[in-house]
Amino acid sequence: MNMKKKWWHDKVAYQIYPKSFYDTNGDGIGDIPGIIEKLDYLKDLGIDIIWLSPVYLSPLADQGYDIADYYKIDPRFGTMEDMDRLINEAKKRDMYILMDLVANHCSDEHEWFQKAIADPEGPYGQYFYLADAKDGRPCNWRSYFGGPCWDELPGTDKLYLHLFHKKQPDLNWENPKVREEIFQNINWWLDKGLGGFRIDAIINIKKALPFHDYPSDRSDGLCSVSNMLKESQGIGDFLQEMKNRTFDKYDAFTVGEVFDAKPEELVDFIGENGHFSTMFDFSTTCFGKSPKGWYDCQQITPEDYKACCFSSQRKVQDIGFLANVIENHDEPRGVSHYIPEGDVNDTSKKMLATVTLMLRGIPFLYQGQELGMENMPFESIEDINDVNTLDEYKTAKAAGLSDEAALKAVLRYSRDNARTPMQWSDQPSAGFTSGTPWLKVNPNYTRINAASQIHDENSVFSYYKALISLRKNPLYKDTLVYGQTVPYLESQKNLMAFFRKGEKQSLLILANFQNEPQEVLLPEENYQILINNCPQLEQQEHSLKLQGYQAVVLALGV
Repeated sequence: MNMKKKWWHDKVAYQIYPKSFYDTNGDGIGDIPGIIEKLDYLKDLGIDIIWLSPVYLSPLADQGYDIADYYKIDPRFGTMEDMDRLINEAKKRDMYILMDLVANHCSDEHEWFQKAIADPEGPYGQYFYLADAKDGRPCNWRSYFGGPCWDELPGTDKLYLHLFHKKQPDLNWENPKVREEIFQNINWWLDKGLGGFRIDAIINIKKALPFHDYPSDRSDGLCSVSNMLKESQGIGDFLQEMKNRTFDKYDAFTVGEVFDAKPEELVDFIGENGHFSTMFDFSTTCFGKSPKGWYDCQQITPEDYKACCFSSQRKVQDIGFLANVIENHDEPRGVSHYIPEGDVNDTSKKMLATVTLMLRGIPFLYQGQELGMENMPFESIEDINDVNTLDEYKTAKAAGLSDEAALKAVLRYSRDNARTPMQWSDQPSAGFTSGTPWLKVNPNYTRINAASQIHDENSVFSYYKALISLRKNPLYKDTLVYGQTVPYLESQKNLMAFFRKGEKQSLLILANFQNEPQEVLLPEENYQILINNCPQLEQQEHSLKLQGYQAVVLALGV
């Protein structure tokens, strides 16, 4: 396809979870000055775009995704002056800052909601979805964090809708005044010099109205919100209006968190004139999920992973770009999730990195991914902070699992796995803070940390750096950014192999997704090794023998 080239197409992005990134004042919570202090670390890695999870004023019921004031920085993270300095320091390094746009809901402590409580029949009552309590709940939807999504509006005879935490009332996008408030805020931030936004939970802004029940799917008599999302129509009108009124005017980069998108809508979301620059590929994340809860999820296999990736690549190849991820703040650590238990080591971590960064799309790394950080060995449910994990634990127990089995089931998927403090060194608290960390540090920090990897040419960090450098190498950049992804030997078990085909060259990526060696037939004899995660590459006649979890990138015909 002939795609109009944009400034973000060849970029590599990195997500920071500020609360756990780097603490400069010893209060155990990461802060914006800490991010500024680590900009050169990220620049050295090769990062261009930095997405910050929310740092707005918030009671942190859902770790900042419950915003009490869209125009203020929470004092726990710093000041607006710190934020301005971060944007400017990033610009000096040719880097861009993204903030989270959380526009489906706000905090119940936001001024709008407080005014709605004071006068439900007034203008701010129409900023939310309210219903008369005497009529009962308007629908049987289950909130994403468990329980009914309708709660009593304090001190009134009304109910309000919250698809997430009860402290996150949904904003009524049908009200043009709400949309106007949101657009005004977006432009205010873009005027400050932001590069753009990661757009949170955006698919939820359009409800299927009027509210109605769907068949219940658990013993609680409630149903998943996904039923409503499948039925809702017309979200594109909202999203296109937002783009026209805000992002387009600044040539801003936007990445959508889009679950439950309909296949026919892909071109509307990420086509050349789409609502967003890109959207996350959650195909591997969503694989095996069960409507019953985490305890019933099916674990993904290497073959499943391959099928998900190739299916996504085929769907969008002639449409636009996906944002490729193996982990984020809402998921467990990728190496612990996608690599079979017992096989997690530096070689397998590098293999997964190779696949992720060589697929077509915009790579998004999550803090610590470049070090190969792993899931946290939590010992008790009391160690868990995440509201979602606590709800899933109750769900597992209600399904009849023992305390031990329920804990094991939810820890595999817990969001707190990715929220443990960043492992900077082998010093106390992993060098994250001089105080007591808000969440326990993974005890493997003495073995896995940035200080030990930065100058080690064989480290996971150095390998990520090499992959990013290859993506940016003028000799290969056009092929790796714009070239087609063409699967190769797709039926060979536990082999993830694909070409990246540009106008004038072809690269071949081979990844052995198992512990046992396997032979791979070569499409041609002449090649140059660009990347190899093992010391050697064993060549046989017309084939290569890949060691366990070996991954290579080959330039063909040279």
